[in-house]
Formats: sequence, C-alpha cells, structure tokens
Amino acid sequence: MGSLSNSSLLQAALGEAHTTYTNKNAQSRKQHEKATQYLPGGNTRTVLHSSPFPITVTSGSGPTLTTLDGHKYVDFLGEYTAGIYGHNHPVIKAALQEAIEKGWNYGAHNELEPELARLIVERFPALDLVRFVNSGTEANMMALATALAYTGKKKILLFEKGYHGSTISGRTPSTKKTINLPHDFVVATYNDLEGTRALVESLPKDSLAAILIEPMLGSGGCYPATNDFLAELRRLSTENKALLIFDEVMTSRLTYRGLGPTTGVTPDLMTLGKWVGGGMSFGLFGGRKEVMKLYDPRDGTLEHPGTFNNNIFTMTAGVAGCNLLTEEKVSALNSLGDTLRSQIDDVLVSREINRTGDHVLPLPTRPVADDMHSVSNPQHPPKMFIRGVGSLNAIHFAGPDREVLQGLFYHHMLENGFWTAQRGFIALNIEITPEHVGAFVKAVDDFVVRYDSSLRW
Repeated sequence: MGSLSNSSLLQAALGEAHTTYTNKNAQSRKQHEKATQYLPGGNTRTVLHSSPFPITVTSGSGPTLTTLDGHKYVDFLGEYTAGIYGHNHPVIKAALQEAIEKGWNYGAHNELEPELARLIVERFPALDLVRFVNSGTEANMMALATALAYTGKKKILLFEKGYHGSTISGRTPSTKKTINLPHDFVVATYNDLEGTRALVESLPKDSLAAILIEPMLGSGGCYPATNDFLAELRRLSTENKALLIFDEVMTSRLTYRGLGPTTGVTPDLMTLGKWVGGGMSFGLFGGRKEVMKLYDPRDGTLEHPGTFNNNIFTMTAGVAGCNLLTEEKVSALNSLGDTLRSQIDDVLVSREINRTGDHVLPLPTRPVADDMHSVSNPQHPPKMFIRGVGSLNAIHFAGPDREVLQGLFYHHMLENGFWTAQRGFIALNIEITPEHVGAFVKAVDDFVVRYDSSLRW
C-alpha cells in the first residue's frame, strides 16, 4: 500500500481493511445479523463489539481460537485477563469434569469453598478474610458497600480512566451516558500526587469513605501507578479514616505472595476476578479481619446472599487453577510479557517512531488523564507506544488519527493471525510461547513500516 500521510488516506485504508474483513468473514456477518434480531446490536457485552461487525468464535484449543469461517488466531487477548489458562487446559478440564460428575446447585456449603479461600488468602498477604461473588463488578460493588457501612461515610474517590465494572467507572463520559451507581463519587487524575492530595483536602471533614484504585489501569491502558502515588493514597486513607481498596481483578495475575506492582503498600480491602476462579464466573472481595468480620453470620451486622457465590463449578476450577498457577508460572508469564513490551519498544525506537529523550514526561510516571492522547496536549506522547506490566500490555495511538490507526492495527493483526482487543489490549496466557511473541512483534514491525509516515508528529 505504501506510505500513508493524511487522514483521508488512512480512512480509505481502513475502508479497504473493512472490505477485506467482510469478505473473509461471511458466516460471522450472517451470525451477527441473526443476533441483532434478539440482542441490541447483536450484543450482550459491549467490549466485544468490533467494526464493521464482530467475529464469531466456535472453539478454542490451547492458545488458539477458531472462528465460524474457519480462521484460526493465536489468542493475545486472554479473555481480558480471565483466560490465563488458555482455552482447554487439561487441569481445568479435569476439574470441570469432576464437578459435572458430582452434580451442582447444592444449596449448601461444600468442602471446596474453604480450600479455595485458603489458597487465595495464602497467595495475597493483604487478605485476612474473603467472600466470594460472581464477577469483578460485583466484587467492587460489595467492597464499596462494605466501606460505606464500616466508616459510616459517603464519598468515594475514583480516578480518571479507572474502570471497576459496568456500574463503577471514573471515565469522563463523552457522547455516552454513564450508568454508574448513585454513589457520591469524586474523581481525581491517576498518578497526580499533588492534585489528588489537594482534592482530598478540599472535601468536607469526615466525608471520605473509600479510595478505589487499580494499581495498574487495566482497561484504561495498562498504565501502572507509581510507588509514591500508592503510598500517598495509603497515607490519605489512614489520615481520613477511609478504606483504601485495591481493585486487582486484572492485576492480581501479576503477583504471587505480594511480589508485584503493589509491593510495599497494603490496602484495607482488595477485589479479585475470574482467573482466580479457574476462568469461571467469579469475583472476590476481602481484606482486614476487623472489616470483613461484619459479614460473620454468627455475630456480624451485614448480610451478603448470592445463589452462586460458592457454586461447585467455580470452586472446583478455582482450586485447580490456583494450584496450577505456581510462582514459577507467574514469573515465566510476566517475563514473556516484559519481553513482548521490550521488543515492541525496540521496534518503535529503531523505526524512530518513539525516540529516546523525547521532551514529554516519562509515560509510566506522568499523570494519566483522558486528554493525554490529544494533539492539543503540550506533553503528548509518541503517535504509537506500548505500556504495561508483566503479562498485561496495551498498544496505544495518539493524535488526530488515533482511532483510525487503532482500527487499522486491529485489522492488521487479524490479517497476521493474532487475536487482540480492538483497543489494543493484550493479556498473555500460559499457553503462549516465545515463538508466538516473536511472530507478534514481527507483525507489529510490519505495521510500523506500512504506516510509517502516519506515525510521526
């Protein structure tokens, strides 16, 4: 196609990519059209929609997905972190088969729920006691409800670009309305230490109940919080008698026994997500004993029902998964993700897209605001860059053609046999190999060469 340098040419290239995609995925298109008769836009999970229509997957094996049209992709999305075990790992498969043989829907305690709780508490030092739920969204809703009940206060501090489930988001609405819960939310800028301190100090006395933060923004772009920022949040929480809550629905896969991006800072409460349940429907909230004992049905003051909180499929798969994901496997997976990020950085530097010594503040440490990819931002980043920690990464684009470039990248990677999120999010699973990573980096390099002039300011 040659070098492209302006918006009209990029739009034309995206149109060509959509045409190629449509021609290759006729069965998926037909399936999507059928789905629109019963689901709004053929969709029941917004993040899975892609333009011009979503691909329908029929099966997964190891790290590979197969579509309705017979195409195969190496899965670099990992079910947005939940699919850390791949698609049919024999250990998880055997656990689910055992659950099927023993029956389900007991309506009673089972012997696996305390075993899963033990494995989780031993894995995460911040957790004294835990309670199970069915999703990360539910876990964060319960954590906030707990904080309000425990403190008797109302205000909750969130951060721009933070996402804690469908009903708890710090994102600034653009053309779409928020469906946030009607809590008394205040929103600060992620990694902005001085601004966050000033905002908390401006609040009415004794009003702050909780600070909810992802130690690394997950769906917000894989920007890690700085140690100083997390330490300041710990200080502000303690000083204001508020609860510090770490949403680790995504980031908990990066750690083992406290080793990871949150080292040195201990929250009061913590939430976890589906990978901990073996990739099944699962969530968890837990933390300090004096907070969590409110839910003790023998003498506590709070009730927490939930038909599937201890469902036998998740309990069985969760125990199997937590035993499978050893410290060595976590370390190896994070190392592979670090290699991916480093090699893509090398591509961008060698192609002079992301120059060392740029005038901008270092991206890992600067405040992360909603306008940071804008051409009008005087500290704008390179037009293409990657951020992340360990096995979680995101490839970003900036500038006036950001969304078009993001779409072109998505379709380019599909053409090269790689499944990612349309927004550039990447979550590795334990079935991914160094050879897969090498091929992925080669495809990224080909993209940079193809759209070279459009990736420069």
